[in-house]
Amino acid sequence: MKRELVIVLDFGGQYNQLVARRVRESNVYCEIYSYRTDIETIKSKNPKGIILTGGPNSCYLEDSPTYSRELFELGIPVLGLCYGAQLMMHVLGGKVERAAVREYGKTDVMVDQSSKLFENVSEKTVCWMSHFDYISQVAPGFAITAHTADCPVAAAENADRNLYAIQFHPEVLHTQEGTKMLYNFVRGVCGCAGEWRMDSFVESSIQEIREKVGDGKVLLALSGGVDSSVAAALLSKAIGTQLTCVFVDHGLLRKDEGDEVEAIFGPRGNFDLNFVRVNAQQRYYDKLAGVTEPENKRKIIGEEFIRVFEEEAKKIGAVDFLAQGTIYPDVVESGLGGESAVIKSHHNVGGLPDFVDFKEIIEPLRDLFKDEVRKAGLELGLPAELVFRQPFPGPGLGVRIIGEVTAEKVRIVQDADAIYREEIAKAGMDQDINQYFAALTNMRSVGVMGDERTYDYAVALRAVKTVDFMTAEAAEIPFEVLQKVMSRIINEVKGVNRVFYDLTSKPPGTIEFE
Repeated sequence: MKRELVIVLDFGGQYNQLVARRVRESNVYCEIYSYRTDIETIKSKNPKGIILTGGPNSCYLEDSPTYSRELFELGIPVLGLCYGAQLMMHVLGGKVERAAVREYGKTDVMVDQSSKLFENVSEKTVCWMSHFDYISQVAPGFAITAHTADCPVAAAENADRNLYAIQFHPEVLHTQEGTKMLYNFVRGVCGCAGEWRMDSFVESSIQEIREKVGDGKVLLALSGGVDSSVAAALLSKAIGTQLTCVFVDHGLLRKDEGDEVEAIFGPRGNFDLNFVRVNAQQRYYDKLAGVTEPENKRKIIGEEFIRVFEEEAKKIGAVDFLAQGTIYPDVVESGLGGESAVIKSHHNVGGLPDFVDFKEIIEPLRDLFKDEVRKAGLELGLPAELVFRQPFPGPGLGVRIIGEVTAEKVRIVQDADAIYREEIAKAGMDQDINQYFAALTNMRSVGVMGDERTYDYAVALRAVKTVDFMTAEAAEIPFEVLQKVMSRIINEVKGVNRVFYDLTSKPPGTIEFE
């Protein structure tokens, strides 16, 4: 698929995925690369624009991330954000210093509306600031185009060279007109036509899959979650019964979910594919016995996935390709894209064993963010209730159970989670909250039930509101709903005597517990 490309160079900022996501909202394809990516690689990709992210360092220190002056002399439009803005000024002859007053949070910014970057942006607009350093002197040839009460250079540009620097973060929702600014850069300054859409993605992906697979056979890991379901629909549309979907019931699914997955994708479903269900609950429990470290659990679950697929492939016969529902945040958070620290291993990215007994791996959704996956699902004709179902991690309840995974703990968290989801739906809040679930802590405490002393587990409830799953805030659930959930869990789920509600946002936390 030929597509315009904007490159995001990551300097270690926490919002790198958000930058890429906002660019794609302008219907322009965007990928994230580390600042260590050499200049020849960047030139070979023929980008229409380059965006430099924020980062935690001071650009004037010797060991801080940097880039050569050549980047700004390619004739390609460059936009620097926060650290990226400071680095641009520093490399091109400006001056960056420690600020006397640190700016953090929502800030009124006065902008020059004659700038291409601020076209149709209010003269006074609210932006999200987060910086210790500031640009004390712009580089030669640059003009100041925005300021705040404490920051003399909130934005600067050299319009003749298509170089733009912004001290704040236009990618976060707190910057009220940030999406408009990024649109102005990629569509106005870079001249992108904006042809990155799900209909064209689906159409071109189907053609690419057919060309790659030929008359070969494909084995897909089908969990029943949004990502693997959309991957199954896309592959089914492309190659039909050349696709075999193996659904591994590892015993770490939500309550009754195994049967629900089989009802949708099995022989009585509406998909043109082969469906195999493998009941491997005890196999997983045995492998996970005594394992408490989160990354080890993820990797064990990931390796068992591959082992099961290898075994099923041998039963099926010759299988040429392994397909997976990997999406772009999986790749970035596993440290395979950009510069940010590894957040977690994913069973279908960082958790893969070195040896995989297939010719090649097909990941048709690897370039998509979660909301793009949902759009693709609707484009493929999947029912809305499946496309918008609650996200569920690949390792399942293995990462919603803190500490060792046992059959008893799985039963507890399944029952508690089912009650929680049922009450949220009864309260009419299921469409307002983007993700919610119950997790089992590893904490046991003393309680009193029926005049008897108990020593049981605590369940933690999680509910977040988010646009893109890159950042999230805890949802405000009415106290009476939480009380009802708490009462039902303690009374109906054996082994639980306390219920907590998690108020942590992302960042600093993650949406999942492990």
